[in-house]
Amino acid sequence: MKRKIKYTDEPLGKVRVITDFLPSPEDLAFKEETVKVTISLSKASVEFFKKEAKRHHTQYQKMIRRLLDEYTAHQS
Repeated sequence: MKRKIKYTDEPLGKVRVITDFLPSPEDLAFKEETVKVTISLSKASVEFFKKEAKRHHTQYQKMIRRLLDEYTAHQS
């Protein structure tokens, strides 16, 4: 998309204001309580998560945490 956008001063027509349905920034910034642990993982597992995290532009520790959270939720 290298074409330049041409703006005009035309009337918008009939517009309708809709109520705000998005969550507040405070709700989006919710941080779950965490506990620090020390764990030894296999090198292969850590390399896998690092590779996948890089591919998805996130942190590998966060991916491991989410995996464990999903597992525990499924077991409950």
